[in-house]
Amino acid sequence: MLWPMFFLTLAFCGIAVLGVLAVRVGLEVRRFARAVGDGCEHLARAAEDLERAATPLAARARIER
Repeated sequence: MLWPMFFLTLAFCGIAVLGVLAVRVGLEVRRFARAVGDGCEHLARAAEDLERAATPLAARARIER
């Protein structure tokens, strides 16, 4: 009777450890997704700034030709 209870306790501890690790992975995935979203926003903003800065230069280049 002792061994089945021991193995049951060991299995429960293993499942608890896996659950804790799953929660940690989920939190890291959420943090990583937020960082990727922020990076995409920064890239979009930089592309808009570049386009805004290049528009007068392109117009000036067309006039000079």
